[in-house]
Amino acid sequence: MGNDLARDELYESVRTLVETEGERLIHLSQHKLFTLFSIAFQYLLFQSTKNPGSYIIRVEDSSLAEKLAKRAKDPSSRKFLQSLLIPRKLKYGQSLFYLDFFHFGSWNLTCEIPKEKARVAIVIKNSSVRPLLDNPQLLPSNFSNESGEEGNDAPPGVNFPENYFLTSLQDFVPKTIAIAFEQDLEGYKKITFPFIRQEEKTISGVTLAKDLKWDEID
Repeated sequence: MGNDLARDELYESVRTLVETEGERLIHLSQHKLFTLFSIAFQYLLFQSTKNPGSYIIRVEDSSLAEKLAKRAKDPSSRKFLQSLLIPRKLKYGQSLFYLDFFHFGSWNLTCEIPKEKARVAIVIKNSSVRPLLDNPQLLPSNFSNESGEEGNDAPPGVNFPENYFLTSLQDFVPKTIAIAFEQDLEGYKKITFPFIRQEEKTISGVTLAKDLKWDEID
């Protein structure tokens, strides 16, 4: 694709993430969703060859996963995610990659990961607000994320704590990278890449709204 990331930009960005070795929680907060996914995913591939184990990709929903598989900013990220969409579990070298979504009905494979095998997780959030998933609420003490419920609706009597789709991973994964635009994530270190331009752009003297999704434009 003509708008793929330049090789040097991708390399330098992955190296930036490699240099965050001492940080457990990383937040990529810039507005280029597909660009940030390519960077984070290539970091996962690199780490999987250096430290074999289980690597998790958690995407808000299957629709966003399909968009990432088509529009990630490098060919190997697109091809890998396309291969992962249906089985949601894929072996790469000596590592295993898992794909699930924000609704806990999709966490059956992820729940099978031995805690000592978990290495890195990427969590990709869309720009929309999902009240059942984002609002701070209490979780019953007997709740198990191995529930067989489907969809994003909570089963009767079950509420989600704030950002449970995120905290449920960071509790046992040594490193979590969250991709979330205009979100405040407590305890996360924000990493930005200088080649990604600011959200607000001016063309022929007209300033475009900062919430315009440039990655949605072909």
